[in-house]
Amino acid sequence: MDKDLHYGDDYKFIPATSVGSGIGVEVRPDLYQYTIQIVNIVLYGQNANEFVLIDAGMPKSAEEIIAVAENRFGANALPKAIILTHGHFDHVGAIIELIKHWNVPVYVHSLELPYVTGEQNYPQPDSTVNGGLIAKMSPIFPHESIQLGSNVSALPSDGSVPHMPGFHWIHTPGHSPGHISLFRSEDGALIVGDAFVTVKQESLYKVLTQTKEISGPPRYLTTDWQAAYESVKKLKELRPSVAITGHGLAMEGEELTENLQNLVDDFDQIALPNHGKYLN
Repeated sequence: MDKDLHYGDDYKFIPATSVGSGIGVEVRPDLYQYTIQIVNIVLYGQNANEFVLIDAGMPKSAEEIIAVAENRFGANALPKAIILTHGHFDHVGAIIELIKHWNVPVYVHSLELPYVTGEQNYPQPDSTVNGGLIAKMSPIFPHESIQLGSNVSALPSDGSVPHMPGFHWIHTPGHSPGHISLFRSEDGALIVGDAFVTVKQESLYKVLTQTKEISGPPRYLTTDWQAAYESVKKLKELRPSVAITGHGLAMEGEELTENLQNLVDDFDQIALPNHGKYLN
């Protein structure tokens, strides 16, 4: 394990918490969604030493994530790996502490590696997008690259997901260059990341109350809107039975089918900001 692990200089606790924080939901017998402040992590698996963590929560949340894993799988539960849908601050907030505690490998898409190996910073959040107070406060969000060194590797090029048999990863860029979603064709289970979400993430009120509605990726951190649209279309064509998103409540069945179709049909109205520095 690399000793020289570090976050960016702008790493810090973000004081935003929703009514769903601290609540876990078993979406499927082997898929457990848990909300940390305003973002979701997912635990895959049913056995203490055979599970996988998808995403790593908000900054300063490592102790809570470890407690959630042990509450579900027992004391000293040890994951096989951590899969990151992407490297934004609210999905890697506890990653270094978790690596040090569990000493497990981390996997991301190859295009996301520069942002988690100290090579490249994300673009600064765009606070000019419309939508609410979360967007306005986004300049305080960390965007500098973190350094995971040799602890992080690119996902297999064949689309398989380490230690998650039946799942394959899908490149869903737009929100970030190497963003991925995970899909299991056997039962239609989809782990979306932030390719689309089920809460209007720009609105402080809707985030705090977890008002459920389908939306595109969080506007203030999305830099390629054409790619984001193509990613949503790609996920809709999978016809998922349930979607666990990075923000908001899980959505399934006819509600998911109808809302995902609406998002594709009306992407410009539902997802796109009226203005913003990353709009073409």
